[in-house]
Amino acid sequence: MINLLFSVLLITSGAQTVGAAPNPMPHPGSADFYVSPRGRDDWSGTLAEPGAKDGPFATVKRAQEAVRELLRSQPAPRPVRVILRGGTYYLDRPQEFGPQDSGTEQAPVTYAAARGEKVVLSGGRKFSGGRWGEANGHRAWVVDIPEAKEGKWRCRQLFVNGERRPRTRLPKTGMRRIEALPGFDFQRQGEIFLEGTRQFVYAGNDIQPWRNLHDVEVIGVTRWITNRLPIQEVDVEKRLVTFDRPSLFTLDDTDPPRPSVYWVENVFEALDAPGWWYLDRLQGRLYYLPRPGEDMQSVEMVAPRLTQVVRLTGREGAPVEHIRFEGIAFSHTEWEPPAGWASSLQAAIDVPGAVYLDYAGWCSLRRCAIEHVGGYGVKVNEGCIEIEIAHNRMTDLGAGGVKIGHFFDVEAGERGRRRKASLPKGPHSQRITVADNEIFDSGHLFGGSVGVFVGENPGNKIVHNHIHDLPWMGISVGSLQTFEPSQAIGNVVEYNHVHHIGQGVLSDVGGIYTNSISPGTRIRYNIVHDIRHRDYGGWGIYNDQGSADILVEKNIVYRCSSGPLFVSCTRNITVVNNIFAFGEMYQIFRAGLTPWFQYTFRRNIVCYDRGKALDYCDFTNRNFLFDQNLYWNASGEPVDFSGKIFEEWQAVGQDRRSLVADPLLANPQQGDFRLRPGSPAAKIGFEPWDISDVGPRSS
Repeated sequence: MINLLFSVLLITSGAQTVGAAPNPMPHPGSADFYVSPRGRDDWSGTLAEPGAKDGPFATVKRAQEAVRELLRSQPAPRPVRVILRGGTYYLDRPQEFGPQDSGTEQAPVTYAAARGEKVVLSGGRKFSGGRWGEANGHRAWVVDIPEAKEGKWRCRQLFVNGERRPRTRLPKTGMRRIEALPGFDFQRQGEIFLEGTRQFVYAGNDIQPWRNLHDVEVIGVTRWITNRLPIQEVDVEKRLVTFDRPSLFTLDDTDPPRPSVYWVENVFEALDAPGWWYLDRLQGRLYYLPRPGEDMQSVEMVAPRLTQVVRLTGREGAPVEHIRFEGIAFSHTEWEPPAGWASSLQAAIDVPGAVYLDYAGWCSLRRCAIEHVGGYGVKVNEGCIEIEIAHNRMTDLGAGGVKIGHFFDVEAGERGRRRKASLPKGPHSQRITVADNEIFDSGHLFGGSVGVFVGENPGNKIVHNHIHDLPWMGISVGSLQTFEPSQAIGNVVEYNHVHHIGQGVLSDVGGIYTNSISPGTRIRYNIVHDIRHRDYGGWGIYNDQGSADILVEKNIVYRCSSGPLFVSCTRNITVVNNIFAFGEMYQIFRAGLTPWFQYTFRRNIVCYDRGKALDYCDFTNRNFLFDQNLYWNASGEPVDFSGKIFEEWQAVGQDRRSLVADPLLANPQQGDFRLRPGSPAAKIGFEPWDISDVGPRSS
C-alpha cells in the first residue's frame, strides 16, 4: 500500500517555479527569423545579431509579415520559428494573428524568446520624461501626459522597475464600514439585495469633496464581488455620498445584517507615502512619490494603455491553428469598463484577458509569463479546441488567471434567458488544457475573479497547477444553477495545489467551486487549504446549486474558515475517500433540500477540533447517504452530527458502518496527513494515495 505523504513544506518546495525565461543557453537557437530591439524592419530578419548591412527585424509585426510570405511561397509545409531577442517590445496595438498565420500539425509556427533572454511584449507606455514637483508638501516626480488632459487616456495602474505601485487609497490598508444605507429595509434583505446601492451615509469625515471628485472611485464590497463606483457628489452636512451608477447588489452584509464595507481610490489628498501615485486627468499630470533609493532619471516607469497584448482571432470555418508561444512575457494591460458598469455578476466574467483566443485550435502558450496586467491573464472565448496553457507563471493580475468560454445566468422562473448580449454566442470552446501553471497574486482591480474559470464548456483539463493568494475562487467549473441541460461535462480537476484563497476580502469563497450538471467531471488528488471568508462562506470544495454527477475523490482539504466541504442543492455528487480537516465552523455543511438524491459521502476521514462535524441536515429527508467514514474530534468533545451524537445519527440510518476514532494522522496541524501504523482508517476501506505529484511538474 502506498503511503499517504503530505506536508505544506513538501508541496510548497516541490512546486516548480515557472516563468518567462527558458533554460539559459549561450546562443539564441536556430530560426527562420529573428527580432531584436537593436534590429531594423528593412533588414532581412534572418540574422540573430545586427551587422553592418543586415540583421534581425525590429518588430514582431514585421516578423509576422515575413512568416506570411514564407508560408505562401514555400513548396511544402515545414515548421517556422521566430526567435525574439531579449528586451521589451512596446506595442501600439495588440499583436493580432489570423487564419493566414496558421501552421499545421506537422509544421507549426512558433514565436519564442531566445534562450536565456527575457522578452516582454508590452501593452504599456514607458514614460521617459519627468521633472521634480510637489504634492501635499512632499517632493514628487511629475510626468506630463497631454493625452490624459485631452480625455484620450487614463489608467488605474503604474509599474516602476517591474513592480506594481499602489494608487492612492483610503484607508491605506483594510476597509471602512458604511454607516447607513438610506431606504434599505434589512427586514427584507434577502428579497431586495439585488436593488443595488446608489448612495450611502459614511462615518465622520471618511469621505470629503476631494480634488477632481469625479475621478475618485469607491470600491464597495458585498458578497462575492467588488463594485467600482465613481463618485458623483458628496453632501458633507448629511455625510452622504452619491455615485454616478448603482452598485451590483446592495452594499450590505448578512452575518449579521448591516451595511457592508468599502475603500476609496484615486484621492490626490491621500498622496503622502513613498511608492504611491496619482493621475490628475484634468491637468494631464501623473504624480509619483519615489521610494528611497529610486533614481528617477533611470527608473523604468510604465503605465498600461492596451486592453490586450496578443489576439488569436479566427472565424467559423477559418480558425487560427497551430501557433505556439514559448518563453515570452505578456505585460501591461488596462481595461476601461463601459458606462454604467460597476461589477460582473460572477467571476469577473466581463473582464478581458491579456492574451485572447477566439476560434483557435491546436495553439499553445508554454513557459510564458503573464504579469502586471489589468484583467485576466488568458481569455479563451468561443469556437476554440485543443488549446494548451502550460508551465506558465501568472502573477500581479487585475482579475484572474485563465477564463474559458461561456457563462450563462439562468435563474428559477426565467427558463430560456441564457445569456447577455455581450457574452459568447458561438460554439462552446472545448478540450482546453491548463496544466503546470503557477497563478497567484490576483484580483488587484476586480476582486471577484478566479484562478481558473471554466464556464459551460466540455472536456477541459485543469491539472497540476499551483494556485494561491487570490481574493475569491481558486478553480471554478460550470455556471448553470437550475439543473437544465449543460455543456460543462467531462472536466478534469486533478493534482492542483490551491491555498490561501479569499484572504478575508470577499464572501462565498471556495478553493474549488462547481455548478451545472456535469457527468464525467471529477475532482481528484487536489490539496486545498487555508480558505478564508470575510462576511460568510469560506469553503474548500464547494459544490453549489445545480451541481450534478460529479466525483469528488482523494482530496485533502483543511483549514477553512467555514468548512472543507459545502454541498448545496446538488444531485448525485459522490464524495469518496477524502480527508476533510480543521474547518472552523463545520467539516461538512449541507444547504437546500431537493426532491432528488443529492450526494453520497463514503470512506472519508473527518478530523477537527472546533465546531461541528456536520450541520444543516433534515433528518427526515433521506436524499443523502453517509457510510463507512472515520470521524474524530481532537478537542475531546463528542462528534457533533448537526446536534446529534453518533448513536442518534446512526439511528436515522446514517453512517451505520462508520467509526469514531483517532485516525492516527502523523501531524495534521502542520499539514502532514500520513497515516501512522495502526490507523483505524483501514477498517472503513480508506485507500491512501501518493500525492507527491501534486502541483506543477518540471517542463
